[in-house]
Order: sequence, then structure tokens, then C-alpha cells
Amino acid sequence: MNFTRRETLAVGAGAALAAALPGVVYAAGEAEIEAFTGGASVGGGGVTLTAPEIAENGNTVPIEVDAPGATEILVLALGNPTPPVAQFKFGALAGDQSASTRIRLAGTQDVVAIAKMADGSFVQDSKTVKVTIGGCGG
Repeated sequence: MNFTRRETLAVGAGAALAAALPGVVYAAGEAEIEAFTGGASVGGGGVTLTAPEIAENGNTVPIEVDAPGATEILVLALGNPTPPVAQFKFGALAGDQSASTRIRLAGTQDVVAIAKMADGSFVQDSKTVKVTIGGCGG
């Protein structure tokens, strides 16, 4: 099979774009984290993210977050075209700062939960979920 110069350039440009996309998605997740935290540093501990290690179907992946003392929790799926998948806010009268839901994952990726604590600090937890059947468009 013979390729023309234009076809070779098109394939090369496509490969370069495909190689750059994970960095673009990760940058979008970083921008969401920056907007949520206002540039504050994010520590570990204080929030627990429960997600399956392997999800048989990316269309409906159950997750649960628990952060005693939190006022707000942001959940991001860093490999999705739109990383923010859920945001929970807890009022002063909330008896429990936990939530569970089902999210859609585009493929195997990291899911991150960031909690804003009552004292203004931020903590995070993350899990890698392996998706065996495609979710978003797959």
C-alpha cells in the first residue's frame, strides 16, 4: 500500500493529536480542581471515596464519598470529556456528610473526590476504576 504525502501528514497529525489528548483532559481536571480550591493546597485523609476496582459497564458505576466535617465535596472523573461528575453541598444541619450515586465513565481512569472541610482546608482521595465495557460513547 502506497501513501501519498498528504495521507502521511494526516496520519502523523492524527497521531500527534491522539498523543496530546490525555494531557488536555488532565489539564481540564486540574483547572476544575484549581477553581474548586481557589488555589489552596490539597491534603490527604479526611475523605473516603469508595468505587469498584473493576466496573463491568462504564455507563453506571456506583461510587460513595464520606467526609465527616465537610461542607462540600467535588467528584471528578479525570478521563471523561467533562471531568466534573458530581458536587455535593452540606448545610449546617446535615446529619451526615456522605453521598452515593452512579456515574458514567468513558473508560479506565482515575476518579477523584475533593472535600472542602469546615475549617476551609481541602482533602482528597482517588481510586482507579478499570472499565471493561465502554461508557461515554464507547
